[in-house]
Formats: sequence, C-alpha cells, structure tokens
Amino acid sequence: MPNSFSCIIIDDEQDAIELLTDRLAHLFKNILVIGTYTDWEKALDGLRTQNCDLLLLDISMPGKNAFELLRLVPNPDCEVIFVTAHENYALDAFAFSTSGYLLKPVDDVELSGAINKAMERIRNKRIARQNTVPLNDKIGIPNNHGIDYININDILYLESTNKCTKLVTGKSEYISSQNLGKFLHLTESHSFFQVHRSYIINLNSIHRYESSGLVIMSNKKEIPVSRNVKNDFLKLFNSNY
Repeated sequence: MPNSFSCIIIDDEQDAIELLTDRLAHLFKNILVIGTYTDWEKALDGLRTQNCDLLLLDISMPGKNAFELLRLVPNPDCEVIFVTAHENYALDAFAFSTSGYLLKPVDDVELSGAINKAMERIRNKRIARQNTVPLNDKIGIPNNHGIDYININDILYLESTNKCTKLVTGKSEYISSQNLGKFLHLTESHSFFQVHRSYIINLNSIHRYESSGLVIMSNKKEIPVSRNVKNDFLKLFNSNY
C-alpha cells in the first residue's frame, strides 16, 4: 500500500523492543514491524536481507554499537531513528542524516514527531523514484539527501548489485534503488549496450575488447560480454570504430 510503512527495531533489551512495538501499534496503524533484533549479527543479516522504510535502533549495544552496525550496511535506504539512554551520542548520530534522536524512556509526542518526519521523507523519496526519468539528457538518482542529476553520456557503465544499480562515471559512483532493467529503458536512445545481465556499458567509453570475452572500459574496468550477445556486440563495435 502506498501509505504503509515497514519497520525494523534493534535493541539489546527485549523489553525496550516490546515497548516500542506497542507504542507504534497504538500511534500509527499504517506501520508494520517486520523484524526485531537483540543481537547485532542477526540484525546485520536482517538489514541486508529485508527492505524496510523505518529503522529504530538503540546505540549502545554489546558487540557493535549502532554506528558500527550501520557502517556495515552502506547507503541504507531506510529512515533511521536512534532510541537511546545516552545524550552524548547526538552529534555522531546526525552524521547519519537521522530522522530523530530519542531518549529513553520514549515520550509519545517525541516519538510521533520523529516518525512523522521520517514518513514525510519516505514519501518524498517514493515520489522521486517514480520520477526517475531522463530530463535534457540527465538521469535523476534519489538518495537520502536529495537527488543527484547525472548526464547520461557521462556514465561509463551501469552495474547490477544487490537488486540495485550502480552508475559509474569518470569521477563518481552512484547507487539507485531501481533495478538494471529500468536503466536499460532510460538509456536505449543513447549509445549504450547491455553486454551482460549485470552490465550496461557506454559504447563511447570502451577502450579495448579482449578475445577472452572482456571489454576494457576507459577507467580500466573489465566487464564480461555474454556469449549470447557477443556477435551483436561485435557488429556494433566494428561499425563504430
């Protein structure tokens, strides 16, 4: 449902998880808690395998604290709200573009404020994703801070990674939550070719083709060419060079 939100809660105290779950159920009927974790290793596995909109987590936990845990999940797409008994982590927390920093015991008013802020940011990201279309030969890539606009012809290649797409230019890399198929459509009117199920390349950025079945891009990246597209690719290669 477009106005529903999934949530994961991480806290080493089960009582704290149950309290948050209860308050969320009471305050927000459109939030579904899809996972709760008291152990950082299980939490890490959960964050890597489950997509959630909201992440509520304690900071001080055995093994790894919340900051160390989040660094193991680069570019999380969810909105993060820290729930802690400690005031002194606030500056570190805001480095993660958090939607809230709540002190235990959690107050309903403060919890509602943080959740409402997070939901508004999620809605904006959803709208941005729906509008990831070329504009004057640019592609907009939404992220937690806004939208990066990239000139399509500056892209060297696109790579499918963890159900997302990495766009690589000569200067930077960007991660989009859209799958590679979405970008095949967006780049079809430009000089791009899908050489492999995981790669779309810019034909103008090819440096060399190896007889082993690899293309060497201008940034030295080696990309495999699938056998089933090899002949079609070589025809394009020869006609362009």
